[in-house]
Amino acid sequence: MQNDRSRSLILYHFVVVIFGFSSVLGALISLDAIPLVIYRMGLAALGLAFFFAVYKPNYFHLSRDMWGKVVLGGIIIAVHWVTFFHAIKVAGVSLTLSMMATGAFITAMLEPLLTQRKILIYEILFGGITAVGVGLIFNAEFEQFYGILVALLSAFLSALFTILNNQMVKKALPITLSFYELLVGTVVGVFYVLIFGNYTWNNFQFSGYDWIWMLALAWICTSYAFNISIKVMKHLSSFTIMMIINLEPIYGILLSLAIWNEREYMSPSFYLGFFIVLGSILINGIYKHKKEGLKKRI
Repeated sequence: MQNDRSRSLILYHFVVVIFGFSSVLGALISLDAIPLVIYRMGLAALGLAFFFAVYKPNYFHLSRDMWGKVVLGGIIIAVHWVTFFHAIKVAGVSLTLSMMATGAFITAMLEPLLTQRKILIYEILFGGITAVGVGLIFNAEFEQFYGILVALLSAFLSALFTILNNQMVKKALPITLSFYELLVGTVVGVFYVLIFGNYTWNNFQFSGYDWIWMLALAWICTSYAFNISIKVMKHLSSFTIMMIINLEPIYGILLSLAIWNEREYMSPSFYLGFFIVLGSILINGIYKHKKEGLKKRI
């Protein structure tokens, strides 16, 4: 059990690196947020459907009692990604990712209300410290009020989605949940475009290297990473997952440094924030490990 948890922790850190790269890809792709998300979810669902059809046809099966939650999860993740990429377009990668770090604090406050478990003070403490650390990294500019609000909404939806899937993963295969949530999100996006008619075919056309970035975003950063991120929920708590997600801004900025050589981001606040975030995550992990060990001895 402990080995499974350790492997899940390592694997999820790798997935969060991929998530950090998805923010870079989102900035590179010229499409608006809604067309971008429709392509991302549709291509990712198509990739999983092909894998199921060729190798695991039984993975298409989902019990009837799960459909309501899966549809809800698909809607939540679709709106989360739309708000996430929209925030990147209007406020930039750094500010958006810094606001996403509030996810751990939101989870600490939201999960007890939804699952009826008691509020854990240390979760609120570590979540709050992490949010402060990431805020220091990027020195969020509050004149970007609209972008901040959109990014905060995205963080809220991310926390809600994590809590919901943490419950569902106990009753269904993670990869099956991934497929149907991606499919639902795609359908919701297409219906939105058809009903409101705010987009034309020109809004969905690629330019330059968009198609390469989109395939990487759909099949590596979504089909693969999305499935693994749900799979590890069998061994990690919602709060631990959200705490690790707080490293996404750091991974994202390091990736942008490697790609764009944006050395202006490497300020003293970056290093201070980095160690605050890393320290809170490590302390959270050590505390949980000792707490679980104490329970076993008792």
